[in-house]
Amino acid sequence: MAYTRGNLAIQPKRKEEVDSLYRQKTKVVTRRMVLPLREKLLYMLTLTIFVLVAGTLIWRYLHIYDLNKQAQQLDEVISKSNKQIAVYQMEKQKLEQLVPEKAKSWGFGEPSEDIYVPKADPYPSGDDN
Repeated sequence: MAYTRGNLAIQPKRKEEVDSLYRQKTKVVTRRMVLPLREKLLYMLTLTIFVLVAGTLIWRYLHIYDLNKQAQQLDEVISKSNKQIAVYQMEKQKLEQLVPEKAKSWGFGEPSEDIYVPKADPYPSGDDN
């Protein structure tokens, strides 16, 4: 595009006039070539193989994703269980500390000396009657 104003303005070049008596007209005709049957089958086979490989890869990635999701869910369950176990252990320690106090409040005491319990005969003879 030519400049028309300012110090960079140039004079546009004039178009050369073409002989208006003769103008060549051309028409482009396109012909559609039909693919041979073997080539069509080859393309279809290639496309089918590509779709099968892509489907297999997608299925494997979905399987791996599902396994990872299950592993994360199991990790969450394990961590929740570990927290619950810690709570139960604390509760157990508290209850073990309360046992002697409860026993004393109910009138039980610790033995002051060793107690000897004679061993009973496991097979009584039956002569006592």
